[in-house]
Amino acid sequence: MGWLQRLFGMEKPQDAQVNPEPSSAPEETSTGETGESVAPERVGLNGEYDQSGLAKRVALAFDQSSEFDDIDTLYVAQTGGTVVLKGEVPSQDILDKMVEVARDVSGATDVNTDQVRVG
Repeated sequence: MGWLQRLFGMEKPQDAQVNPEPSSAPEETSTGETGESVAPERVGLNGEYDQSGLAKRVALAFDQSSEFDDIDTLYVAQTGGTVVLKGEVPSQDILDKMVEVARDVSGATDVNTDQVRVG
């Protein structure tokens, strides 16, 4: 089971991207024009607005690396632009690689691993 399926209960959408171009925000202004562009941490898998967009795109990035296929004790969340990793990983080396992958996702300003246990 992949990261997106395990964490968000969803299959990878067609054309999903780790770093898609953001579309406009869904809200309209009083003049009927579309609002500002979507904040980088709120960009979904296809560029749409998604409250958990950054976490989902990090999960997609983890899905794209076969190194992380067997890890099912780590969870991905977000607080604004900070990616929050929680749970357990088998080694510090794996955690370091996961942090590097998470940092490369657009909109990620930091990666918090305070809630990760190694071992």
